[in-house]
Amino acid sequence: MRIALGITYGGTHYEGWQSQPSGRTVQDQLQVALGKFMAGHAPQLLCAGRTDAGVHGLMQVAHFDTDVQRPDTAWVRGTNRYLPADIAVQWARHVPDGFHARASALTRRYAYILLESPVRPSIDSSQVGWVFRPLSATAMREAARHLLGEHDFSSFRAAQCQAHTPVKTLHRIDIHRHGRYWRFDFEGNAFLHHMIRNIMGCLVMIGQGSRPSDWMHSVLQARSREMAAPTFMADGLYFLGPTYAPEWQLPDDTAQFDWLPGTHTAG
Repeated sequence: MRIALGITYGGTHYEGWQSQPSGRTVQDQLQVALGKFMAGHAPQLLCAGRTDAGVHGLMQVAHFDTDVQRPDTAWVRGTNRYLPADIAVQWARHVPDGFHARASALTRRYAYILLESPVRPSIDSSQVGWVFRPLSATAMREAARHLLGEHDFSSFRAAQCQAHTPVKTLHRIDIHRHGRYWRFDFEGNAFLHHMIRNIMGCLVMIGQGSRPSDWMHSVLQARSREMAAPTFMADGLYFLGPTYAPEWQLPDDTAQFDWLPGTHTAG
């Protein structure tokens, strides 16, 4: 049978999602926990979207196949018993064999939370990005419009990106301010390695007045990573998870969504 899991995690102490020899990844921690719960049989997890080191997950979705019979609630509580405090399974569902966490995803969603303050973050250190110069919402929204639709995003692609094509479709970029915090929401069919962090670097430069809004169009058309801003910090980036067709009957959020600023107005 096939089991789908909805997972939340803080990425600060991990080398991203994907399994590594060090064992210090979210996937490694989950597979170890599942192995303990399943009395030695550790399944191989397949996820909806890999996240980099330091990136947080509010609804990563992964699936695995097993012959072990457990109710959905047992998969949640039993696995969480063996997980560190910053990783938790939020829900589990038995799904048809045709479901695939990555291939069945219609879109993927991310949010970036950014603190605008003369002083660096403290309590929310590693949970938000930071700028100390004022940002212009108008300039950043004008720049973001150049990225909507299907484009070659080579200018925002990391050198180590393994995607088969740089052509992706961005459906939505929403930018809202909530007190001293900014929230940037991204939704697209898929994302390249470091794509959002590289876009954020450009948006921040434009928002601070270092570049005009139409510079974003020039960067996009150049199809060259050298034309874009430096990669922005990972701290404030959250994977909000994939969206699926209603037929799979899977949740589209978790309780942790309410923790982010502006969830009900921007997300």
